[in-house]
Formats: sequence, structure tokens, C-alpha cells
Amino acid sequence: MFRSFHSRDRAGKAVKPSKKSFREHTKLKLHQKLDSPGSGSTLVSPIVTLMVGPDQRVFAAHEDVLSLSPFFATHLKGQFFEGAPKKVALPDEVPEIFSCVLEYLYKGDYYPRLLHNKRHNSFTLEDAHDPLNLGGRGSVESTIFHPWANGDLLKDTAIYCAAEKFGLEELKRLALRKQGLQSGIPVEVILRSARFAYENTPDTDNRLRAHYLALIIRSRKIFKRSGTMQMEMEMGGSRLFFDLFVAMCQHVDDVVEIANKSSPKTI
Repeated sequence: MFRSFHSRDRAGKAVKPSKKSFREHTKLKLHQKLDSPGSGSTLVSPIVTLMVGPDQRVFAAHEDVLSLSPFFATHLKGQFFEGAPKKVALPDEVPEIFSCVLEYLYKGDYYPRLLHNKRHNSFTLEDAHDPLNLGGRGSVESTIFHPWANGDLLKDTAIYCAAEKFGLEELKRLALRKQGLQSGIPVEVILRSARFAYENTPDTDNRLRAHYLALIIRSRKIFKRSGTMQMEMEMGGSRLFFDLFVAMCQHVDDVVEIANKSSPKTI
């Protein structure tokens, strides 16, 4: 277990989100897109049927709402005859994760919502809990079983990767902020999630990948004693560990540089 490196201060009593909360800001931007010229009213927008996952679980959403995603905007444009039912198959998606994406498209957030505590000027998650007094502001729903990873992942990592695929930059930022509030996550879940992040984000990603590198470095005393970490490194096969090596070298260089600046100069 480890203390989240984003939990710098404990959350006070959760209060109603302020008007300038992340959720309200995102929701306003989504509504502006829907109300922009060329966008029809959601009330008259065609319904699209989505068949998600290998079991083809059925979802339904308005075309205008789906088209907030560049992925769906491109996919739906000119793909169907006028008046014909619109159906989209997404066999590689996980229904529970896709449900969060849809919730975000309609509401600007997904459960558990991100709440802004105005008194402490900090964020916490709806229904946050901290049974081990680790200073976290995370959620009981921090992980989710992901069939493609054959194990539990951090839920927000899976949502971030889905947002990457669907071209939803604001959702990526929201998912990363939420993940930073989690604490007490087992090492094997962290490493499995980090591998998943590397497999499902481009090499140009400098947010989620950097989040995991910083997390492992800050919690290095725990990770260096972990048999799971040793096994993962011996298995290799991921750029994660090369990036981790580079980040560790940069960290050591920074420490040496600070030490040299603080030490008295000799002639």
C-alpha cells in the first residue's frame, strides 16, 4: 500500500461543487458545443444503437451527443442511408468503461463525481472514503476488472485510455485528476495499470505515463521491495521500464545538482 503522491492535504467535509468546479466547467463546454451553429437539438437528434463488448451489450445515445467525440463524428458521418437505423459495433470496448464515457458526454462527469471543497480549495471524490487514514480522497470504486488486462486496473486509467481513443481531451484531464486522489492501491494493480496505459496511449502521451513514472519514483521504497516489481522487470517487454530508468537518472541528477549548489565552494 502507498500514500497517494497527490494527497498533500486531507479533505475536509465534502461540500456542494462550486460553480467553477471541473464538472461544471466541462459541462458548460459540452453544452456550448451542442448549442453551436450546425448542431441540432438533442431532442430531435437521431438515436444511435451501440453494441459494446464481445457480448454486444446494447447502449443508446443521441447522435449529436456522440458526435462531441471526433471518433464518433467521423464514424457516423455519411455511414448510413437516411432514415435507416444507426448501429455501431464496439467489440473491443468494456461496457462498464463505455458507460462512464457516455455519462461524461451527457453530464460532464462520471461517477464518482469530482467535488470542489471551497473551504480548503481542494478536490475530493463523491462518496470518498479513507479507512486506513492514508490521507486519500479516493473512491471505493477505484479499480475495475478489465478482461483485456485479465485483472483489476485503476478505473480512471481505463477511462483515460478510452478517452484517448475517442478523442476526448477534457475527459482525459478529468480522469487523470481523479486518479491522483486515489491511495492504498496494491503494487500489482499499479504495475498492471501502468502497462495497460503504455499499451493504449501513444508514445507522445506525456500525462498518464508521466503520472505512473512519478508515482513509482515517489514510492520507490515500496516498489523496490516488491516481488511483483521484480517479476515485471524481469519479464520486460514494455517501454515503461526504460522510461522509468531515464526518469530515475533525471531524479538522481537533480538531487546531485541541488547538493552541489547547496555545498560550500572550495578554492
